[in-house]
Amino acid sequence: MNYHNPVLLNETVDGLDIKPDGVYVDVTFGGGGHSREILKRLGKEGRLFAFDQDKDAVSNAIDDDRFVLINENFRYIKRFLRFYGVKEVDGILADFGVSSHQFDVAERGFSTRFEAQLDMRMDQRSKLSAYHVINEYEENQLRQVFWQYGELKQAPVMARTIVSARKQAAIETTEQLKIVLKRFLPPRRENKILAQIYQAIRIEVNQELEALKELLLQTPEVIKKGGRLSVISYHSLEDRLVKRFIRNGMFEGEPERDMFGNFEVPFKKVSKLIVPTQKEIENNNRARSAKLRIAERL
Repeated sequence: MNYHNPVLLNETVDGLDIKPDGVYVDVTFGGGGHSREILKRLGKEGRLFAFDQDKDAVSNAIDDDRFVLINENFRYIKRFLRFYGVKEVDGILADFGVSSHQFDVAERGFSTRFEAQLDMRMDQRSKLSAYHVINEYEENQLRQVFWQYGELKQAPVMARTIVSARKQAAIETTEQLKIVLKRFLPPRRENKILAQIYQAIRIEVNQELEALKELLLQTPEVIKKGGRLSVISYHSLEDRLVKRFIRNGMFEGEPERDMFGNFEVPFKKVSKLIVPTQKEIENNNRARSAKLRIAERL
């Protein structure tokens, strides 16, 4: 199965500062590229757990006694690690975003390139799909999705247009959605705006930002002191949450300070923001918007 080349492979795994006998978690297994690199660096006593909610990823499972693949959303990380008798780990790696495999399989409905049913579910067991969002959300809910997750200035009019169109007939495919929103897609900017629309719907369908927040909030309990968090984000909404969490231990506001102006946070930043080289971007277009942040548990 064709999965993407892992982005910032060495930089992300280097960021974990792997101990040969350590326990690590790859919360976005996908094609297993990062996991294979982690296993190369682990000794016989080391262990690696991986999460992926997409059942297609299960076929990439690695045949290695040190490895366990959990076919679930990473938002349940603590629960499933406890199930396997693990309370603390030495590091967590996350590579957010959609895999090339999900983009390239037309019927999944993730790509602007193909005609497909409105789906976009990363977990195909989920009841909420793009079809439900487009055909059943109230106008104000749609407006909020496009504005918040797609950062689309024309979100109110787009939402109104969809609600008006679906009164005539259900909007069932990606092509039908493009036709309904055609007046918002000027030729020179069509791909960019479509990408923003798809991103907004996909984030809503998969509750991506909620899952990301739930994962990050569990990391101070799951990662032992001195352990590492190594995270790649692909758009500003994700990256902002990761950056704020590493800096403040929270997503909004500022932590409470003591009388000396100091405050306690669970992590410290390990390096500056890391982005792919021009060469990597040329070899792997998916890397162009990647941002890697590494932190150490205090």
